[in-house]
Amino acid sequence: MESVQSIKQRFELIGNDVKLNRALEKAIQVAPTDISVLVTGESGVGKESIPKIIHALSHRKHAKYIAVNCGAIPEGTIDSELFGHEKGAFTGATQTRSGYFEVADGGTIFLDEVGELPLTTQVRLLRVLENGEFLKVGSSQVQKTNVRIVAATNVNMFEAIEKEKFREDLYYRLSTVEINIPPLRDRQQDIHLLFRKFASDFGQKYKMPTIRLEDSAIALLLKYRWPGNIRQLRNIAEQVSVLEENRSISGATLASYLPNMQNTNLPAVIGNTKKEGDFSSEREILYKVLFDMKGDLNDLKKLTLELLNNNDTSKVQEENQNLIQKIYGAEETAPSHEEEISAEVLHLPQPIVETAPTAIPINKEDRYHFAEEIQEEETLSLQEKEIELIKKSLERNRGKRKAAASELGISERTLYRKIKQYDL
Repeated sequence: MESVQSIKQRFELIGNDVKLNRALEKAIQVAPTDISVLVTGESGVGKESIPKIIHALSHRKHAKYIAVNCGAIPEGTIDSELFGHEKGAFTGATQTRSGYFEVADGGTIFLDEVGELPLTTQVRLLRVLENGEFLKVGSSQVQKTNVRIVAATNVNMFEAIEKEKFREDLYYRLSTVEINIPPLRDRQQDIHLLFRKFASDFGQKYKMPTIRLEDSAIALLLKYRWPGNIRQLRNIAEQVSVLEENRSISGATLASYLPNMQNTNLPAVIGNTKKEGDFSSEREILYKVLFDMKGDLNDLKKLTLELLNNNDTSKVQEENQNLIQKIYGAEETAPSHEEEISAEVLHLPQPIVETAPTAIPINKEDRYHFAEEIQEEETLSLQEKEIELIKKSLERNRGKRKAAASELGISERTLYRKIKQYDL
């Protein structure tokens, strides 16, 4: 059995953190078996290295290794990608196609972002895990496959199970052994080591002297929370290496490359301010306001049509008064100056103050034309509000689709489809 140190050298892994070493030890121990493994951890921590280690140390190392990003495949085609399809199974299926589980027979499949799988696909995957059987899309013939499944996710699986977005039985079949990769902020002693390695690599790649961090920059490097983990650290190292002429980097210089500098490892101050991620409540309030407005407009339409069809204005006057009180509150028995202005803007008929009603001749065609105009004004476009919510969420998360999808309560795949649909 290979040692942790030799595995780090072989796969170019850097770090001496205890939690990282424990994760590598578990990967080495489980590799010779066919046990399903679930790799968990935040985005950017390097989860993709564990399946490669497991495959390389297993008896399947000479067979195929296929990595599949489940979150990047559209929901309508993921079954075909994983399990294949028969000719004519759906529009565009001009020939029979083998899926990943058939191609990787005898080898290993790495299912990245497995938490994004649709529920129908989860059922198919569960069958493969239980007895190695699957059906191609459009086929009734059962096929067998012998694959080792290693999955990874940055989703909280227990929350996904509670929300019925992930099957509990599938979770326990995938996580026979669970390996957790710690976030970069919990690997304090590895942060500067990783930065130096990246800086050296980019110095060689771009044929320029390697950048060096001053003490103030090192302190800032350790203080920052690194929400993007190793992927973000590598990106920052590349930016600084390419853009800075001075090869000695101060803390002030490094700070200009770090977004959200307030997100440090300092204790959080909890106040009464609204959290940026508290977006679902805003959406619910907005929907409630829209539906309330629609109800009020329906009442307004009914009242206006009664006015047009009935010369007796006393009943209309009473209902008009009730409607104004419903919209603006029941504090005043008579409409105020502001209410009269609002009523005029909304095309509400003004209350008649004990004067003889003047009959306004309205023919039938004008009456229906007026009613159609009111119906058009009543229409509220939820699609426009959805586009507005998506734009707002993308702006908050600086264009990061995964964070925006999580904030909106939808999958990244669904968000990508809506972005394409609305041409955002």
